[in-house]
Amino acid sequence: MKEFCVSFDLEHSEFNTALRLVAGAFCSLAEKDVDAAEDFKVCVTESALILRNCGFARLCAKFSAQDGLKAVLSGEGGAPRDADNELSLALIGALVENCGIDRRGGIITAVTLEL
Repeated sequence: MKEFCVSFDLEHSEFNTALRLVAGAFCSLAEKDVDAAEDFKVCVTESALILRNCGFARLCAKFSAQDGLKAVLSGEGGAPRDADNELSLALIGALVENCGIDRRGGIITAVTLEL
């Protein structure tokens, strides 16, 4: 089974580098080309920023390379609030084949990316 989960505090931006490395590794497992891998890594990073902007304290990211490439990033803890994420959402929508946005009370709680 080609799955991996990682969780970290969103206040520590240095973990974004590790998150991008994990995303890149799964792109390799899913045999994606360099351009697709870069797009996917950008979307993973933007998703983490969205969840931080929405007031979450932690990020839980689940990656899978079973049938294509998939990442589910969800926020945990903190003081969730509505935030302006239009630019990040537009960028993600332009770069991945499928993007799912989960909301609770108007607040983005999770982002699902598929490539």
